Order: sequence, then structure tokens, then C-alpha cells
Amino acid sequence: MARTKRKSTSGSLIEFVTIVAIALGLALGIQAFIVKPFRIPSESMEPTLDVGQRVLVDRVTNHFSSFHRGDVVVFKPPKGADTDECGVERPATEPCPTATPDKSDTNFIKRIVGLPGDHLKVLAGRVYIDGKPLHEPYIRPDANCDLCQEPREITIPPGHFFMMGDNRGQSADSREWGPVPKQWIIGKAFFTYWPPGRVGTL
Repeated sequence: MARTKRKSTSGSLIEFVTIVAIALGLALGIQAFIVKPFRIPSESMEPTLDVGQRVLVDRVTNHFSSFHRGDVVVFKPPKGADTDECGVERPATEPCPTATPDKSDTNFIKRIVGLPGDHLKVLAGRVYIDGKPLHEPYIRPDANCDLCQEPREITIPPGHFFMMGDNRGQSADSREWGPVPKQWIIGKAFFTYWPPGRVGTL
């Protein structure tokens, strides 16, 4: 009887460990290939996203469709983002047209404002595409920051996206280090789950 009980206990333990291992494997697989949690590290996306807020990032959809203007995405910026460096020399009145060739190891979160082929400039912290201002109700504009007056137009290269933070006076973004290749985009942020008062879709 005691031997049977020990076998039963041993079998239950093995079953429990197996279930935990499978659950852990599924969780890691989901995070690696389907949905990734991301913590907002800075104030660059305020008022849309606050420091410490947490979002979920869709890592699947970008393999089957393109990104759109207005999407909030997590991506690897060019290495120029680590040193505030554009890939080419350019006047202070022009957004960075070309990034450094290598990518950074850091993850950034910004909003897509420029698509491949767009003619883009920045006036008073607002984006102009082909000479027309974007409708950007989500931003915190700033007319006086160093990166907020760049009236010389650039053309976004094929396969690249121009990223900017919603907090225009407190965001280091593509204005400084250039457009981002599509393959460096990890995915689209689609849901915020923390803090409880900010739960909802993006």
C-alpha cells in the first residue's frame, strides 16, 4: 500500500513538473514569436504612453502586412541613436535623411509618421508630408525644441519608416538619427495592460 502511494506521489510530481515545463515553454515561445511585453522607458511618447506603462507588441502581423502611418511600433534603431548621430552630414534645418548602417541593441518605441517615398519636413514640431500637415491629435507639440524646426524636406528611402515620439520636444527620434528599415521593426504595440487605469487598445 505504501509503495503504491509513493508511486502515485512520484507520478504526480513528474506530471506537475511536465506541465510547468510545457507552460513555461509556451510562454517563452509566445513572447519570442507572437506577443512581446514592453515597458515604456522614457517620456518620449507622452501623453499617449507614460514612463513605466506596459504594452503588448504584436510580432506576427508585420510578416503578412505592412505598417501604416500612425502605428506605434517597437524597433531596433540605427546605432546612431546611441550617439545622437545621423548617417550623413546635413544642415540643422533638415531631418536626418540616412541612418548609420548598423542597428543598435536597444529597443525603442515610437510612432510611424513617414512612409517610404514620402517627402517629409517638420515645422513647429509637427510633421508635414508632401507639403501638407498631418492630422496628429495625439501629440504634445513643441515649437521651440532643437529638432522641432526642420523645414528642409527629405525623401524617405524605399523600405524605410520615419519614427517620431508623440512628445515632440522630449524625443530623440528619426529627426536625429534617420529612417528605420522595415526589417528592424519588432512589431506593433496594440494593447496597454498596466497600470490598471490605462488598460485598453492603442
